Amino acid sequence: QVQLVESGGGLVQAGGSLRLSCAASARTFSNYAMAWFRQAPGKEREFVAGITRSGGRRGYADSVKGRFTISRDSAKNTVYLQMNSLKPEDTAVYYCAADGTLRTQIPIGIIFYDYWGQGTQVTVSS
Repeated sequence: QVQLVESGGGLVQAGGSLRLSCAASARTFSNYAMAWFRQAPGKEREFVAGITRSGGRRGYADSVKGRFTISRDSAKNTVYLQMNSLKPEDTAVYYCAADGTLRTQIPIGIIFYDYWGQGTQVTVSS
């Protein structure tokens, strides 16, 4: 069982930045690929960014490419999402997720992730 706890959400003006953190309880954090998803009111949960077990590869949704950066710190069992140039359409609850299956690609579907955090609210005002 892996517990994921997100933090760092809040209210920010358009053009501003936030950094989300996700702390994992897993003793073998490096055995999990990690990802961030988000869900806006009335919309389905969608993939935002993912990173492989080693951190060597990263993937992003087209809507956040060039603005968001995912990273991981194995010493701290933590994955981060640096969000710059935020837009009102980035407003959502952001979720951290862990995938324990070794894959050749970073999955973007919810079904591929075994563990989820409780989410953190990000609100971008115009």
